Parts: sequence; structure tokens; C-alpha cells
Amino acid sequence: MIPLDADWLNDHPLPELDHHTDKNRRGRLLIAGASHNVPGALLLTGEAGYRAGAGKVQLALPQSTACAVGVLMPEAAVFGMATNDRGELGPNPELLTKLMDHCDAFVFGPGMGADSDARPLLEAVLAHKAAELSLLLDAAAIAVSPDFAAELRAWPAPLVLTPHPGEMAALMRCEAETVEDGMAQEAADRFGATVLLKGPHTLIASPGGDHALQYEGPGPGMATGGSGDVLAGIIGALLARGADARTAAAWGVWAHGEAGRRLGTNIAPIGFLARELLAEIPALLYRR
Repeated sequence: MIPLDADWLNDHPLPELDHHTDKNRRGRLLIAGASHNVPGALLLTGEAGYRAGAGKVQLALPQSTACAVGVLMPEAAVFGMATNDRGELGPNPELLTKLMDHCDAFVFGPGMGADSDARPLLEAVLAHKAAELSLLLDAAAIAVSPDFAAELRAWPAPLVLTPHPGEMAALMRCEAETVEDGMAQEAADRFGATVLLKGPHTLIASPGGDHALQYEGPGPGMATGGSGDVLAGIIGALLARGADARTAAAWGVWAHGEAGRRLGTNIAPIGFLARELLAEIPALLYRR
């Protein structure tokens, strides 16, 4: 294991910021997910994308929540999608694949549950290789990924999976109590992806046998609803800005964790909210 610390980050910087850039060249991020039961998930992921430096963010989410989310996040473009009879995204991939053609990175899954039509949606996304954009899979999109191992390995751009132990059990088709650190590398090799195994310490493994990175988390305060949605948005933005999968994942994990460390010191070890992480992100990533 290699510790994910200041020395590693200094040796693996983020892409340089161009003083003369515009919002399109700074990174276009597409995020799809949420449900009737978790309508605000994409607010967290979308704002995290902006806070981490994306120039444009587009949100694809249930039609019934699109207007409210658009008002709450006026910086983002919002696209309503049809849902199934359980209030989750339904099998209507045409909008997603159309949006993919105009973005640099795609985060798929925050706020989606087991009743979503994640399988046909992911099938359509993975068949749309012409887009050649970076891809991050989260939540329900991870649970159906075992059926698409070959397609994931063939994805032509950076690919990141972000399972917690329960999602890792679904990914590797094993019992949750058997999940261990070494599975991060097994999953990375099986799916051809950079894999984060989230927990009290987070492991980041990349395909090909590179030594995994390990980040020691700030404590139990990060085990709170929405924390993973924020992490997905940070990494997605860094992918959109042109970072490779390992660099984007590492900087995202570190900034997310250090934001929690600051809140744990300034507020309390537990009791802070996932949305309070957001304001800490820019200074952690970009202040010199």
C-alpha cells in the first residue's frame, strides 16, 4: 500500500488551469441519477462538480423533481427523465446518450436505488463508446456492473467505480462480510477500472497491478447520508478537467476526506452534514 498524502499529491498534480480558458474547455460534467425518494442527491453531486472546478454541469434526473432542482441550482442545466412505477429512472436511455455527446465526463448513479432500471440504462451507456468520455459509476450503477465486465474493460476512456463494502459485495458477487482490502485490486483488474473501496480508510486500486493507494479517513463523521454523492461529484469534475482516473480518484478522495477533517475539528466529530463539505473543496484543491 502507498499512503495517499501530500508527498503523493505533489508528485501527481492536477491538470494546470489555463488563465484564458472558458466554461466549455474547463470541463463539461454530466450527472444522472436521483429518484422520488432521494430527489436532492444530484444537488450534492452537481455542486461538488462545480466546487471541484467543472465549467459546466448538466443534471439528468426524474422529471417530477427537475424543476425544483433547477431552481435550487441555477448554475446547472437540468433535464427531466421518465421514471418507472417505483419512482426511479426508467429504461429511456436516448436522452442520456444524446447528452453524452456533449460532455467530457459522466457520473452515473448517485441517488438511484435498487428499483431503478439501471441495467438497460448502463447497457445503452456502454454501447455508446463513440462519446469517449470519462465515466464514473456509483450506487445502483455499480450493482449491475458485474453483467457488463467485458464492456467496462473495453471502455475507451478513464473509468472509475466507487463502491462501499456493500456495493463491493454486489460487484464481486460475494457476501458482504467477506469483503476485504485486497478486493479493490481484484475488482480493478476484473473491470479494467480504477476502483475505490470506501470505508474508514479508502483504498484506490488501478488495473495492472500498481500498488494501491490508502487514505486514512477523518473518522465517523463522514459516514453520513450524501457523503458519497459529494465524492462522486468531485471526482467527476476532475475527470472532466482532464485528469486520469487514478489522479482524479486520489485527489477526490483526499479533498473529500480533508473537508471532513476540517468540519470534524470546527464543528464536532459527528453531526456535520454532507452539504457542509462543499464549501471546503475549492480551497483544498486550488489554494496554493
